[in-house]
Amino acid sequence: MIKQGTDGVAGSPYVRAMPLSHLKDLDLIERVLSGGNVLIIKITPIAKRSVEETKVAINQLTDFAKRQGGDIARLGEERVVLTPPGIKIWREKGQATGISSTAEGHGSQRSTL
Repeated sequence: MIKQGTDGVAGSPYVRAMPLSHLKDLDLIERVLSGGNVLIIKITPIAKRSVEETKVAINQLTDFAKRQGGDIARLGEERVVLTPPGIKIWREKGQATGISSTAEGHGSQRSTL
């Protein structure tokens, strides 16, 4: 049996829900995603505090997912899903990939599951 580390990085791939409250949370999110895991990130905590920080966080997550060969998309208004390399997010034909954080709020929707 594979033992999982205290930060959830080691072991076989799994789906994990995590909140994004501060920019410092991005390091753990990136480590867990690098472990081959699917993440569902609740962005409401950071979005309620700062639209600017939310934009920075979404841009950083998008860049990281792309560099790793993973994928990212919004799940409604409060969540973002990140996948590792080899797992792509299904989208309707004609939809753009990923999300954009250049609009008002905590990211404009270009793809929602």
